Formats: sequence, structure tokens, C-alpha cells
Amino acid sequence: MKTDDLIELLAQDTPVRLRLGRVMTLALAAGTVASALLLVATVGLRHDMLSVFETARVFFKICATLLLALLASRLVFLIGRPGVPWQAAALTLLLLAAAVVAAVLLELFAVPAQGWMPALVGRHAAFCVFFIPVLAVSPLAGFLFALRNGAPDDPGQAGTVAGFAAGAIAAAIYAWHCPDDSPLFVAVWYTAGIAAVTACGFLIGRRFLRW
Repeated sequence: MKTDDLIELLAQDTPVRLRLGRVMTLALAAGTVASALLLVATVGLRHDMLSVFETARVFFKICATLLLALLASRLVFLIGRPGVPWQAAALTLLLLAAAVVAAVLLELFAVPAQGWMPALVGRHAAFCVFFIPVLAVSPLAGFLFALRNGAPDDPGQAGTVAGFAAGAIAAAIYAWHCPDDSPLFVAVWYTAGIAAVTACGFLIGRRFLRW
């Protein structure tokens, strides 16, 4: 291929990539706002958020879920473009996972053994696993429609990443309502809710995102 032809092809591809970026940003913003409004309109924010936000548990829960949402959303932006590597970016999630494991271990050391099970079960485990997928519907729909404007190499893989990111966004929003602050609770039940959305993303994506 001649150099001029290669430059022309790259120039033709640039607007597509820019459009994908704009569509993805719009999907992220719209999905997040819709989920936040749903939370406020239904269960509302935690009534004592201002008084407990300074505690280590709540601060960690809010920061960890927000960081997870940001890192996961970045993966969706990358996976929508064929040939663009995203696996290295996914490795940054291991650092966050290590921080969660460390928080769980600290919790186990700080809380007597008889308090482990109450901390794990919490007060609203079933609702957490139910409501995180509900809050994830809007971000997941937005990401999937945005990915239709791209060209992901593997539709099922792209759907999985979209589901993971949507679940992470939903978890970050739900954290502002959730009264269960133990890292044990977050590590188990938030993960379960995100995993459910991730599985849905795979099932939908492998059909909806097929070229």
C-alpha cells in the first residue's frame, strides 16, 4: 500500500472514531443521569449520608465504587474500536481489587469473629443484588447502542465489558443509598450485582453487537 493511500484511509477513519467517542460520552452521561434520577425518585439518598461520609468505611465504599465505574467505563471506550488494545487497561482493575481485599482483611482484624457474619449479610443484601441490576439498565442500554456505532472485534466480549461497566456505574450510584458499609458486604453483594449485569451484557452483546 502506498503512503498516500494509507494516509487517506486513516483520514477517513478519524471521523468515525471521533463520532464513536462522542456517542459513547453521551451514552455514559445519559445512562448515569438516568440511573441517578431513578435512585432519587425511588429509594432516595441515604438519610444520614452527611454525618457518616467522613467515616473510613463509607469513604472507602464511595471512592472504590466510583473508581471502579471510571476504570470500567474507560474499557468500553477502548473495546468499541477494532485493533485497539484494552487488556492492559483492564489490569488496572487488579489494583482496585487488591485494595478491596486489603479492606476486607482489615475488617476481619478489626471486628470480632462473631461480628463477621452480621457484617457480611448486612441488612439489605437481597435488595442490593436486585437493585444494582435495575440501576444498570440505562447505562447498559446506552453502552450497547453506542457500541453499535463502533466495530468491536468480539461482540460477546464487548457486551461483557459493557455489562461490567454498567454494573459498576450502578454500584457507584447505589452506594449513596446503601446503609451497609462493611467491606465484606461490598465485596460480596456489590460484586454479585455487578456480575449479574456483566452476564446480561454478554448474552445481549453477542447478538446485538454482531457485525
